[in-house]
Amino acid sequence: MTESEFLALAESTLNDIEQAFDRLFEQDIVDVECKRSGNVLEIEFVDNGSKIIVNSQAPLQEMWIAARAGGFHYKRVGDEWRNTRDDTEFFTSLSDFATQQGGAPVKLR
Repeated sequence: MTESEFLALAESTLNDIEQAFDRLFEQDIVDVECKRSGNVLEIEFVDNGSKIIVNSQAPLQEMWIAARAGGFHYKRVGDEWRNTRDDTEFFTSLSDFATQQGGAPVKLR
């Protein structure tokens, strides 16, 4: 994948995440605030102040998640972002981390 293809895909991924959390907030499932600065998306759970940070790493063509559970790197495999260590899928993992930190069941896809 070219750098411009990666950047477009990473931008789309970050937008999808932000929109999903906005919907969850509007549906009163989880009290969350998203803040975006360039390639970094900060997801803050208002009730407990915990955060999840999602960002893209263009030089490595990876998406990264930093959560209470740790730091995780995801590479594109076919049509999915897959964890470089255990092959878990990005949105499944992010949903699990948000469920753990937000105190309510979160399903992003």
